[in-house]
Amino acid sequence: MTTGLIPGEQPPDDPRPTDGLPQQRHEPAGQGAMPVENRSRSSVITARAAASFEPVGRSVASARSFVRDTLQGWGFGDIVDDAVVLTSELVTNAVVHAGTSAELLCLRSEDGVRIEVADRYPEREIPLQGSPIDMGSPDREGGRGLQLCAALAGHWGVDYTPTHKTVWFQLDLPERAVGTRTAGPALPAHLLPLADTRVRVAVVQIDRSGSITAWNEDAEELFGYTAEQVTGKPLTDLAAWPHTPGTGTGIADALQLSRWEGSYGIRGAHGRVIPVYASHLRVRDTDGEPSTVCLLVRDHERAVLQTPLRVPSTDSSGGSDGPSADPFEVFIGSPAPDDLDGLLQRTVERARDMLDGDSAFLLLATDDETELEVRASTGLPSARQRFARVPVEGGPGRYGSARMPAVHEDLTAVPGAVPLLNGTGMRSVVTVPLKVEGRLTGSLGVAAEAPGRYSNEEALRLQFAADRIALAVESARLGELERLRRGSLSFLVEASDLLAGTLDRDQTLALMAQMTVPTLATWCAVYTIADQSSEPDLSYVLHEDEELIDGIKSLLSKIPPPDPVPTPGARVWSAPAEVAHQAALRTSMRSLGLSGGPTRHVTTGIGPTLATASAVGGETVVLPLVARNRVIGMLTLGKPTDEHFRQEILELAEDLSRRAALALDNARLYSERTAISQSLQRSLLPPELPQIDGVEVEVIYRAAGEGNEVGGDFYDLFPISDGAYGFAIGDVCGTGPNAAAVTGLARHALRLLAREGLSGPSVLERLNSAILDEGERSRFLTLLYGEMRPQEDGSAKLKVVCAGHPLPLRLRQDGTVEPAAEPQPLLGVLEDLELYEETVTLDPGDVLLCVTDGVTERREGPRMLGDDGLAEVLETCTGLTAGAVAARIMRAVERFASDAPSDDMAILAMRVPGLQQD
Repeated sequence: MTTGLIPGEQPPDDPRPTDGLPQQRHEPAGQGAMPVENRSRSSVITARAAASFEPVGRSVASARSFVRDTLQGWGFGDIVDDAVVLTSELVTNAVVHAGTSAELLCLRSEDGVRIEVADRYPEREIPLQGSPIDMGSPDREGGRGLQLCAALAGHWGVDYTPTHKTVWFQLDLPERAVGTRTAGPALPAHLLPLADTRVRVAVVQIDRSGSITAWNEDAEELFGYTAEQVTGKPLTDLAAWPHTPGTGTGIADALQLSRWEGSYGIRGAHGRVIPVYASHLRVRDTDGEPSTVCLLVRDHERAVLQTPLRVPSTDSSGGSDGPSADPFEVFIGSPAPDDLDGLLQRTVERARDMLDGDSAFLLLATDDETELEVRASTGLPSARQRFARVPVEGGPGRYGSARMPAVHEDLTAVPGAVPLLNGTGMRSVVTVPLKVEGRLTGSLGVAAEAPGRYSNEEALRLQFAADRIALAVESARLGELERLRRGSLSFLVEASDLLAGTLDRDQTLALMAQMTVPTLATWCAVYTIADQSSEPDLSYVLHEDEELIDGIKSLLSKIPPPDPVPTPGARVWSAPAEVAHQAALRTSMRSLGLSGGPTRHVTTGIGPTLATASAVGGETVVLPLVARNRVIGMLTLGKPTDEHFRQEILELAEDLSRRAALALDNARLYSERTAISQSLQRSLLPPELPQIDGVEVEVIYRAAGEGNEVGGDFYDLFPISDGAYGFAIGDVCGTGPNAAAVTGLARHALRLLAREGLSGPSVLERLNSAILDEGERSRFLTLLYGEMRPQEDGSAKLKVVCAGHPLPLRLRQDGTVEPAAEPQPLLGVLEDLELYEETVTLDPGDVLLCVTDGVTERREGPRMLGDDGLAEVLETCTGLTAGAVAARIMRAVERFASDAPSDDMAILAMRVPGLQQD
């Protein structure tokens, strides 16, 4: 920035700048002052100040400081705020948007101040004379400066030359009597404020603890208490606070402020509340002891104490008939952004400009008001600070000034007073609360790099602005929260549907990760715990950039897993970021040929790269996966470097973790149940089939369902004695444990009884008695049992008993198919059975086919395969081996219907080979 006089002016006697401010020259009226175009010829310039600014972002703050110092030096404090806001917008347009240097000129006259901002923008066409000026769209980043000029300035305009564009505005001074700070016009008597004949001003002094130490005679007259009655009592015992609805600051907070003005009530000696208007001033005695002096009058006499409101200057000749400006729109600008983030960002920018700060920030309270969350900032590394949270009340790193205005002249004297500014170089800061109906909704702060920049006066100005925007901010926040909650409900419904749609553990893990990335986090990792004595195992890792997954997995595998704490909610896990940063630092130092660095060792392997360190360098949180009162794992969510999670996102992730934990545990239980069922099913079937000389045997078994229930179908083939073999195929009614018990009983009893030398009917009769002895656990059983003995002539002799089972079919070499047994009663129903066995001889080339009812009862709509359909398929199997016969039958059954089988199926095929094999 360069500053100096207007070309052609004489330099002052002392050209040295004062305190680093631009050089200014003040001229007496009428001495060398030249009239300026577009100004009234009767207005005489009495002083000028000029400065030039380079096209860099820092120039905007320098321009604000230049204008503020200039106008305050001229004694124009009443119009400083408007001038600074307008200058900030115009200089921003020049140095940021147009990208050129800016020349700033301040002109003082008898009526007010004219400020000109010129930039070099030769690409801009010179408008024709009389053509309207395009003020730009209010939704664009540029162009708002002209709208603000129209709203705040008494006169304004734009001048073009082939090489320059100059935007100027004039702010008129309010007319006041000489020597007064504020003054109002002379009014007729009937328009003056109403007061009693004897106006009484109560003077009450309050000590550090809030107790009354002084009580004058007017206070006795107004409230009915003598000084002896109230001295030493807290003022809060008498005050009815707040008297005015919507007052956000409590009486105890107000007594701590350097100045406060407003209305409340005092409960008089007669018991009624007396409305009063009060002005509080914080003072200290010669010993440094602070106290507060309170001046109180009756509320209807408030004009005695009330500070006159500042009325914006108006142009009586401008012909503006529009409505009076809304204070919210004056501060934010019109139209205001319709989204919360835009509104908050505009707020911090306006607050920074208003107090000529280097940075500004706005925090919003969480729903429980225990923490504040950074939502907008300017002049600070916003990416690093966004959504960072600090506690409101006690504790390390607390935000100590959240509930009332505060000014810190030098943050180095109070480390950690404003955690957001740690390490930013800011020295002085003013913060004020945002309150709606007395409830803390946020905090607004402005900071500067120099110490001692702000006082209580700036705090009151910022609080005035905060009160104007608090309701709009809270309304926008609630609207955003409602939209987020609706989106969260939709997200959780979809997540629940997806998680409920699978019982596979690996697929559940993948769904958990894919639902969180990138919707909730940049990367995630899922740890699982097999049992209470097991360590957490890293089961799944996902990042939105697939190329970083291996690096993150390698990094996490070298870090001890987080502790499986069952406490609900997200907790911060700092280990991944720390180890990644240390490893990246060592990698960088090695690449530079340096040694040293952090001493913490990470084991060798695929080392985390700089990209991995950046990916996991932000906030990492761990959510427990708790199902059925047991921690079964942890869901870890992470952000890249310097990013934080929003509180709403963490709450949504907590809801998701509860659903995911139950789905994961259900998948675990299902897997365990399936494994148990499959193991039990295998135990109910023979481990292997014996090799029988002279007979081919083939078995096919298909269990219905998803393998999580034990079926009732079984088969067996076992040696009885030398040259004799027993075979069986059966079907227990139902499925599940009870059916499995009968199945196991039947298979093992058949082997035991047959090997005792009993005949087939005797074996089945004793098995029937054993089933009935099971009582309520008994089940009906259809069973085909037989004994087979190969003969020397190449045939095989069979003795068969068919107890309620589908009849076995015999396929002869000539292709004829016939039943090989007669039907008899099934087992598990009657106590006394009269069973008999039938003898069947299989000649060479003959096939005996035995199936369960899952084969014959295969359905497609109203059609059923049946015994006849099975026989038709078997007729086509002449000359096939036993294995080929069983395979063709199963293939035909599966093709008969498009649906998956609903019942277990077992096929036992036995064939006596011919004398010559084809």
